[in-house]
Amino acid sequence: MTQTLKTKVLIIGAGTGGYVAGIRCGQLGLDTVLVDGGDGLGGTCLNVGCIPSKAIIHAAGKFETVAKAAGGGTLGITAAKPAIDLKQTVAWKDGIVRKLNAGVAALLKKAKVKVIKGWAKFEDAKTCIVQTDDGDIRITAEHVILATGSEPVELPFLPFGGDVISSTEALSLSEVPKKLVVVGGGYIGLELGIAFRKLGAEVAIVEMAERILPLYDKALTDPVAKWLETHGVELHLGARAGGFGDGKLSITTRDGEPLQLDADKVLVTVGRRPRTQGWGLENMGVAMAGPFVKIDQRCATSMKNVWAVGDLTGEPMLAHKGSAQGEVVAEIIAGHDRVFDPVTIAAVCFTEPEIVSAGLGPNDVAGRDDVIQSVFPFAAIGRALAIEAGEDGGFVRVIASKADHRILGVQAVGQHVSELSNSFAQMLEMGAVLEDVAGTIHVHPTLGEAFHEASLRALGHAIHI
Repeated sequence: MTQTLKTKVLIIGAGTGGYVAGIRCGQLGLDTVLVDGGDGLGGTCLNVGCIPSKAIIHAAGKFETVAKAAGGGTLGITAAKPAIDLKQTVAWKDGIVRKLNAGVAALLKKAKVKVIKGWAKFEDAKTCIVQTDDGDIRITAEHVILATGSEPVELPFLPFGGDVISSTEALSLSEVPKKLVVVGGGYIGLELGIAFRKLGAEVAIVEMAERILPLYDKALTDPVAKWLETHGVELHLGARAGGFGDGKLSITTRDGEPLQLDADKVLVTVGRRPRTQGWGLENMGVAMAGPFVKIDQRCATSMKNVWAVGDLTGEPMLAHKGSAQGEVVAEIIAGHDRVFDPVTIAAVCFTEPEIVSAGLGPNDVAGRDDVIQSVFPFAAIGRALAIEAGEDGGFVRVIASKADHRILGVQAVGQHVSELSNSFAQMLEMGAVLEDVAGTIHVHPTLGEAFHEASLRALGHAIHI
């Protein structure tokens, strides 16, 4: 027998967009049901994406540090040759995920959100059937928030399975592959490829574009390319992957020549697509924008009281965007006057070194004579040198309006620069001018001093260069 349930707000998807929307709805006193049918509370980000990948990247960095100490010493420190039991590392990573899962569950419970584990299928825009282990539940709602997220793109000639893996499987391997080929030179492929290289794998990267991370300007990606070259990572740029069999991946090089790459595992990271199939989107009558659900500045779809947030709504597919949209929608449903209109959504690549970009980049202002661009190298920052972060070509770059000095964009590449991303975004969101950054006393010694100095340099009076 099918149970029936009525609610004010029904949220489909428990990722960073969905669960944050749920918590905020609960805080605002809205009767809310959250259906979790995917990776678990926290979605892709918490379970098989952002958090576990950063855990593995962190472990890889620790391993590399010990390996350096064993290979002739570093900073006066010597050590025995390290070994890794990847099963233990993955178990540690899984423990972090479980802890965060439990934390999200507790927050939802505190907000009085009813969580239903199961897969939803919509009959119409406001009604869905949820298949659970305890039977079907028919849910009708006044408001529906779609937060179904995204999934890895699968290549038809390299279907997932066996030794052809997505990032999900890469984060749960039981041992470090001897030879790993990564298909796709975007941020996911490079983050994981670099991590496995640090862990001792031989790594090759196959990318269709003429350079890695093609969405970022060359100055930002050059230090990453230098790291790859220095650490023996094979780069096949302008190349196309083919089929995989007998431990070999077929590729076609830039020159059109066939080539076979030895591979124990082939990691396919050619992008993600919105999860639109299998839950009845076609029965809801919402307009689409290409492969994405079309929304306006209020995250409203074309169907009254149906909202959409996160990866389902388009680029950038970033967890923090989905969370921010989820909060906005909850407040709109509660009667607040809100729109989703950020000045910037900063993005980070957790490569070696890390890359941050917020606002306009040099490619966006190419040919314009009404902007100032200023670069300050980490090589001139004491804190960077003290933590071995000043010798990889890293820098902070500020782009501002020549007329009023309004900051239009900030980028950085270097070790640990991900921690500067919120400062960059904050200055842009507040409409800061160069003088605002220059007039803020930055703590010494920190990496953030490079942001200060880049702004001073744009004004013509940097101190340390």
